[in-house]
Amino acid sequence: MQEQDKPTYATGSDTAHTDAPIDTQPVAAEPEIERESMEFDVVIVGGGPAGLSAAIRLRQLAIEAGNDEFMVCVVEKGSEFGAHTLSGAVIETRALDELIPDWKEKGAPINVPVTEDRVYMLKSETKAVQLPDAIVPSTLHNDGNYIVSLGNVVRWLAQQAEELEVMMFPGFPASDILYNDDGSVKGVLTGDMGVAADGSEKSSFEPGYELLAKYTVFAEGCRGHLGKRLISRFSLDKGRDPQHYAIGLKELWEVPEAQHEQGVVMHGSGWPLSDTGTSGGWWLYFDENNQVSFGIVIDLSYSNPYMSPFDELQRLKLHPIIRKVLEGGKRISYGARALVKGGLNSLPKLSFPGGVLVGDNAGFLNPAKIKGTHTSIKSGMLAAEAVFEALQEGRAHDDVINYATMYRKSWLYQDNYEARNFAPAMYRMGKWMGGAFNFVEHNLLGGKMPLTIHDTLRDYDQLERAAHAYQPNYPKADGKLTFDKLSSVFISNTNHAEDQPVHLKLTDKTVPISINLPLYAEPARLYCPAGVYEVVTDAEGARFVINAQNCVHCKTCDIKDPSQNITWVTPEGGGGPNYPNM
Repeated sequence: MQEQDKPTYATGSDTAHTDAPIDTQPVAAEPEIERESMEFDVVIVGGGPAGLSAAIRLRQLAIEAGNDEFMVCVVEKGSEFGAHTLSGAVIETRALDELIPDWKEKGAPINVPVTEDRVYMLKSETKAVQLPDAIVPSTLHNDGNYIVSLGNVVRWLAQQAEELEVMMFPGFPASDILYNDDGSVKGVLTGDMGVAADGSEKSSFEPGYELLAKYTVFAEGCRGHLGKRLISRFSLDKGRDPQHYAIGLKELWEVPEAQHEQGVVMHGSGWPLSDTGTSGGWWLYFDENNQVSFGIVIDLSYSNPYMSPFDELQRLKLHPIIRKVLEGGKRISYGARALVKGGLNSLPKLSFPGGVLVGDNAGFLNPAKIKGTHTSIKSGMLAAEAVFEALQEGRAHDDVINYATMYRKSWLYQDNYEARNFAPAMYRMGKWMGGAFNFVEHNLLGGKMPLTIHDTLRDYDQLERAAHAYQPNYPKADGKLTFDKLSSVFISNTNHAEDQPVHLKLTDKTVPISINLPLYAEPARLYCPAGVYEVVTDAEGARFVINAQNCVHCKTCDIKDPSQNITWVTPEGGGGPNYPNM
């Protein structure tokens, strides 16, 4: 390690151009702190499928070129690789087949092929109809796919990267972006450790590192806090539809053997979301070892401020279709995260001077398939190939525009193109007309409808006023099948270091009580799946309380706050959930 001339620091003041304003407070510590620097050929921010695939592909290319000194670094905010990974998940292995063709021989934790698809429409709290395969959109058929724990797949990918001598730094969040004098990205700054809640240095204080690179790959996942700022700074979303999101909540269950059907995939929609006029759907995946992945996905374009995603998940379990699978079982884990669903229409420009966006940080998820792992892996590979090509040509800190060219020529673009209308059709036409449109496009036309539907409304701008909204009556948790938020957060193993700055920043501290409460009943207390936000009333009046210790890093607040007043930034390294095999 060696000290470098001080780079330019970003301080969260990039011009707001994306879905949310950028926090005006400095995200990083003041630049006069003496910091050590480390230099790499490529730094990758985020150790999920996209980031790890980019790292693996870069080292593969370097070894093939006889350049074993080519240095790649991956920084991951979770305490270990996979700790923050949460997904259903049913995956296509198409991209993995290309990246690591012998993944089976190498022991990848991909063991349960899908044996049957079942799709349901829940008509009421007791009634359901199973849809015939013939009318189900072809994108929901999972022949050849696998049920997995994506967290375990990520842990395995991390092992493959380590074997290729990628430098791995779990527990080191990238807290800020470093820029060269010409405005190109120079690298990232990792977060300081040992900072007290008031901003002072504790006795355990350790300054973050400057990680400098010729190119930086941003693979933070959905709504990456640095990716969001880069999209704003370089106007990467100019001319695109606004990005759209959903929140996914998941419980992992171990059920009695008699109730388990390994390999079966169940999807459904309708009740209970139909009660609040909300769009989304649920899943039940029967994995190995009598484990069942159960969860719900709710579009964050919903309009009812009283709708609680967590409570919708709980009452969904009361339906006979779900109850008969889970009842008598044991809930093992719980978690939540936002997912990106704008697809091709919302995809930003992928490169900028000194860096690229990959995976969900850009928005490659295929909403028609409800899958993003294969798209993340492939985007990481394409970015790696474009960056390596630029470095072989002697270019650094350049705009790697060939990444976009490679994307357009790849099967990933076709995958995204065929799904471009799926979510906009459902939102603009409704579930019945939208469903019929998607059946025609995917089952009859193979994703080649000669028109593109756009959804130009921003998710946070869809809430109706609380005075006119329906208030659901959610049932009380029984502690056996249904649960409360705090007991759920407990089994997510969420923890943050005590006495650190709150990582959920309010641009204006008065907004929650003065604006959001009277107009929207302060929806943060309901859309947060972890009980982070509360409105407490005492003798001095109403107060907005942030229980940052509970945060599972889903980033829903950063997306859905109707006043766009909340900005999520990275807490101290290693903080957040520690999912065992989600």
